[in-house]
Amino acid sequence: MFGDFDASVFNHFNSERSFSSRSNFKKDRAAALAGWRQLGAAQRGGLLS
Repeated sequence: MFGDFDASVFNHFNSERSFSSRSNFKKDRAAALAGWRQLGAAQRGGLLS
């Protein structure tokens, strides 16, 4: 739930999107999503307090 909200706020204020190519945007977005998923998995697995 927080990830959805965070992404919507980030996208609203992110002006870099219009200055980068579509392929770079997709790579950056995929990397950010992977990072969030890894953080979420660590929290669910009890690795973070």
